[in-house]
Amino acid sequence: MKRPRILLTRRWPDAVEQRLARDYDMVVDSADRPLSARQLRAAMSAFDALCPTVSDRIDTAILSVPNACVRMIGNFGVGTDNIDLEAARHAGIAVSNTPGVLTEATADIALLLLLTAARRGGEGERELRAGAWSGWRPTHLLGMELSGKRLGLVGFGRIAQAVARRARHGFGMAIHYYNRSPADPAVEKELGATRHVDLDTLLASTDIVSLHVPGGAETHHLIDARRLALLRSDAILINTARGTVIDEAALADALANRTIAAAGLDVYEREPAVHPALLRQDNAVLLPHLGSATIETRSAMGHKVADNLDAFFGGRPLPDPVISPPSA
Repeated sequence: MKRPRILLTRRWPDAVEQRLARDYDMVVDSADRPLSARQLRAAMSAFDALCPTVSDRIDTAILSVPNACVRMIGNFGVGTDNIDLEAARHAGIAVSNTPGVLTEATADIALLLLLTAARRGGEGERELRAGAWSGWRPTHLLGMELSGKRLGLVGFGRIAQAVARRARHGFGMAIHYYNRSPADPAVEKELGATRHVDLDTLLASTDIVSLHVPGGAETHHLIDARRLALLRSDAILINTARGTVIDEAALADALANRTIAAAGLDVYEREPAVHPALLRQDNAVLLPHLGSATIETRSAMGHKVADNLDAFFGGRPLPDPVISPPSA
């Protein structure tokens, strides 16, 4: 029996690639660089399943290729705003994602950004590496202590709650959150969390704001110039969600003018491009989308995609359906 042909748009952890190569006719982009729209359109006619990452834009033009062979998209990531889901549904293509395995790793990165921004670690390392450190002195690179500070979480899903646990139990921070619906009362009690029904109020009343909302039209530039102006002048903004949630040009202006104290970013509007003005700000901590970058998490993500491929080609329900197969 002919094995289904699948395309991985990037290199995946070895153990996952070995599993997929055993069970499928697997092709992987060994260059490990983004495929062009032309290459992705060509892939639609050459493969049975496409396995993109969250940084691959799978739009209507790609999904509407005539006589396409792709019947399944196994997305390597939780978010699916990189895929035109309506076009996929119209084309009868099933879509899966990888929920539930990124929580702890992404929460760790949020805390890394928070600590590095609060204690000015990025500035200090750059100074030292440049040979510009003149030695210890009482007023050198004074930062912010976390103990007792108010952490505002925009969105309160699994990752935000994992960040809250680290901040509450590890640093004694006060937890505030903005979410459409209240959290489980047991979670609120455990974390001493206070819900805000108005985002602007939360932004104006907390010391550190961490973003945990999905991408898409509803949250595009949720944090814009107006909302940045609501933040305290000593506030820190953290984003491990989606780059499109922040207006990067407005953020660069706020950092340059010291409207806010600092920002820590792991995601960007036009990855891998970063707004040039952000790169010039010493009070910006910038990471190259490392949220899920542990061998444990990336392997678990890959195995989730493999599980969904196995189910699809085995005629079983998808474990992680975003769009179920048309026959389901």
